[in-house]
Amino acid sequence: MRSVSEANRQKQEKKQRNLAQSGRQVRIAGAFLLLIMLLLLSLIWSACSGSVSVPIMEFLQELREPKLRGMAWTIIWEIRLPRALAALILGGALALSGYLLQTFFHNPIAGPFVLGISSGSKLLVALVMVGFLEWNITINSGMLVAAAFAGALLSMLFVLLVARKMEQMAMLIVGGVMIGYICSAITDIVNLHNWSRGSFSGMTWENVAVMAGVTFVSAAAVFLLSKPIGAYQMGETYARSMGVNVAHLRFFMVILSSILSGCVAAFAGPVSFVGIAVPHLIRWLFADTRPLVLIPGCFLGGSVFCLFSDWLARTVFAPTELSISTVTAVFGAPVVIFVMMRKHRKST
Repeated sequence: MRSVSEANRQKQEKKQRNLAQSGRQVRIAGAFLLLIMLLLLSLIWSACSGSVSVPIMEFLQELREPKLRGMAWTIIWEIRLPRALAALILGGALALSGYLLQTFFHNPIAGPFVLGISSGSKLLVALVMVGFLEWNITINSGMLVAAAFAGALLSMLFVLLVARKMEQMAMLIVGGVMIGYICSAITDIVNLHNWSRGSFSGMTWENVAVMAGVTFVSAAAVFLLSKPIGAYQMGETYARSMGVNVAHLRFFMVILSSILSGCVAAFAGPVSFVGIAVPHLIRWLFADTRPLVLIPGCFLGGSVFCLFSDWLARTVFAPTELSISTVTAVFGAPVVIFVMMRKHRKST
């Protein structure tokens, strides 16, 4: 009788585990479907709406018949679509960079903007732009990305030095904020204040091609690190026991997060709170912590977040345009406050 009862109990537990697993898979599939639908709708809406509304059917007709191309083609193809694609690509890059930094530091409010990494990228890009203009040298997108990556990497190295001396989360964030203030002050001195506030305006198809190449290659590399990142989340000792070279993994996480955040700063300037808020929103949406799920989820979530924020930035007070960081802060800052309050409650 005891063996029969034990067998029935194990059978029931197995059934419950299978049901729970099926429920998780359904939720993950539904979350991905929701994000993809929101992304497509946001992209179309962003391209067609603004101070001048352009019917999508009119654009499609001009797309099919080149001889009919006029205002609709010019507005969408030359101005709005490159901008929308830039918001999509760079938003995903920023969210993915934030996810890497939160994982690297085991810190829920680590992000490119808060840690001053975006400001470091912005500073070096500003100095390169001003220097090249002074020397009458033409600067291209590749040079901007290289300068932004160098600035992000230098800031990241400084943050790592601070992290070794200041183990408390609050002190690490204070150090990052100070870096951000210093870099922003120097950027303002070189008279690039408008660009330094963050914006997706003025994007060209050349810009989109460069940022897409850099971002998608980097995102693919991050995805390939899903398994070792999952082990690293369980602790460095556990990761080593699973055969992960922690030093190499941390190196690649630093490089990839610097490339992603630097690419954003090179084309759009600093964009606040996306890198912090989106990973937390995605964890809540998917109810999962596996990198295999969160990495593509963060990219899609960041794209939707920035597309929506950019649409608001250019339409709420049209024809006046808000900086993108003004809008992202409105939606991202409450998420950060909630995360800090929850962490405080858990620690008390």
